[in-house]
Amino acid sequence: MTMVKRPRRLRENAVLRRMVQEHELHITDLVYPLFVAEGSGLRREVPSMPGICNYSLDTLPEELERVSRAGVEAVILFGIPAHKDEKGSGAYDENGIVQQAVRLIKQQYPQLLVITDVCLCEYTSHGHCGLVQGGRVLNDNTLPLLARTALSHAWAGADVVAPSDMMDGRVAAIRAKLDSEGYQHIPIMSYAVKYASAYYGPFREAAGSAPQFGDRRSYQMDPPNGREALREAALDIEEGADIIILKPALAYLDVVRQLRDNFPVPLAVYNVSGEYAMVKAAAARGWLDERRVVLETLTGMKRAGADIIITYHALDVAGWLKEGW
Repeated sequence: MTMVKRPRRLRENAVLRRMVQEHELHITDLVYPLFVAEGSGLRREVPSMPGICNYSLDTLPEELERVSRAGVEAVILFGIPAHKDEKGSGAYDENGIVQQAVRLIKQQYPQLLVITDVCLCEYTSHGHCGLVQGGRVLNDNTLPLLARTALSHAWAGADVVAPSDMMDGRVAAIRAKLDSEGYQHIPIMSYAVKYASAYYGPFREAAGSAPQFGDRRSYQMDPPNGREALREAALDIEEGADIIILKPALAYLDVVRQLRDNFPVPLAVYNVSGEYAMVKAAAARGWLDERRVVLETLTGMKRAGADIIITYHALDVAGWLKEGW
C-alpha cells in the first residue's frame, strides 16, 4: 500500500503554522519614505498616492510622531526645493531642504535612523540625475556634486547616505569624500540596481522630478537584464557600498534572489510608488483586501532575500504586524 504524503498536517493548527513558518516580516525591516518641501503649512497629499504627502518643516513633526508611535525606526528623505537650476545646487546647499529636515529630525526624534537620498533629479531644472550638456547626461562631471551632496547630508547629521543616480563611479567618489572629511563611519546604502521602470510615475509626481526631455534609460538599467544587475552590484560593493538596494521590487524578485545568492552584504528593496498606487486603487474599489495583499507582497520580498524594505505602506504594516495576520 502506497503511503499518502500529507503536508497538510502542518497546516491544521495556527500555532503549528507559526512554528514552521519559514520567513517572517518584522517592523525593524521597514523604512518609511518622507517627502520634505520648502515652504510652510504644507501637508499636500500626492493624488496618485493616497495617504502620502509632501510636508514642510513645520508640518513634518506631526508625521514624525506617527512614525514614532508606529514603531518604525528608519526613514528615507527626499527633498522638494522651491527653486531648481541646471546644476541642482539645492541638493548640496548646506541649508537645503533635506539638510534642514535632517537637523530637525535629529533634534526632535534622535532615535530615528535617517537615510538621505543622494541625487540631483529633484533639484535640476531639466529633471535628470546629473549635469547635462548637449542633451547628454555627463557622468564624470556629476560625481563631485553627488559627493558634495552626500557630505552636506553627513554634516547635517544623516546616519546613512543613499545615492540613487546610477552614475558610474559615484560610490567610490562619495566614499572618498566622506572619508577625507572624517565621516568614515557613515554607511553608503547604494541604489546599485535601479531599473528604468514605469513603476516610478507617482514618485515623479510627488517629487516633481520627471525629466524635461528624453528619459533615464541611458543610465538606469534596462528591465530585461538580470545578469547586468550582478555586475552593477559587484562594482558598487567593490567601491565601498555597505548596503545595496534593488528598485523596483515586485517585478524583479528573481533579481533579488540572484543578488542574495551572490553577495553577502545587506540587501534592501524599494517597494516603489507605482506598486503602492496599484494596491491603493484596487483596494479603494473593493477589488482586493489591502492588508492581506500588502503583507503577502512584502513577505514575498523577504522570502526572495531582502533584509530591508523601503515602503510607503510602512506605518500601516507596523500596525498590522502588531495585531498579527
